[in-house]
Amino acid sequence: MAARRPVGTITRGTTNPNRLRRVDRWLAGPQAWRLRRSATPPVVVDLGYGASPVTAVELHDRLRAVRPDVQVVGIEIDPDRVEAGRPLERDGLTFRLGGFEVPLERGARPVVVRAFNVLRQYDEDQVAGAWATVCERLGPHGLLVDGTCDELGRRSTWVAVTADGPVSLSLSLRLADLERPSDVAERLPKALIHRNVDGEPVRDYLAALDAAWARSAPHAAYGVRQRSLATVAALRDEGWPLLDGPSRWRVGEVTVAWSAVAPGRR
Repeated sequence: MAARRPVGTITRGTTNPNRLRRVDRWLAGPQAWRLRRSATPPVVVDLGYGASPVTAVELHDRLRAVRPDVQVVGIEIDPDRVEAGRPLERDGLTFRLGGFEVPLERGARPVVVRAFNVLRQYDEDQVAGAWATVCERLGPHGLLVDGTCDELGRRSTWVAVTADGPVSLSLSLRLADLERPSDVAERLPKALIHRNVDGEPVRDYLAALDAAWARSAPHAAYGVRQRSLATVAALRDEGWPLLDGPSRWRVGEVTVAWSAVAPGRR
């Protein structure tokens, strides 16, 4: 039988060491329960890791602190990139050819699929189909993380998607040189980046963040983390359905329910 053609297209593949540290910190923090509750060694996929396998290696190293038996699989649609990863394989880290169909040995179902800076290079109308294809492969309580970040990983955003659909949007920003939270708009995931216009919920959300950040300026005298805490606390008090707490806010990360930012009419 002929091998099935990977689902997707080859993208640019640019990456850098430590670029995905922010989302990895989230996976090893608030989302660590997904790894811990697995009765067997949890499988985590780095989908579309790019020209260098470094992000898959880093993901494996970071998640081992949660589950020493974690199995990280780097999946790429470009055969040359897969071969570049082979020399780095070790116990708990392998590389495979594939795409959104997430091909794994013996029908394994991943606990997490991290796809960063992949769908950003597709058309917006292709996002839902890609999400559905990946989510069909997830195991119980599985999660797809579709995200985007800048070249150095200082500004990062991601959508968490389950078999029931998207559940949240996370923003993670380097606070030290942050002028205003909405500067992250150019790094929104593909499902939202073209929705940052008047009349769209995500535009209102970013505007609310900017306004709270401006009002919290006096807190900067006590450090940028205190300003961040005050900003997000104000956002919560305004009624935005935030899904995290102060331990995340102080590192420049905030997660809101997808229902609050889901695309609507323009």
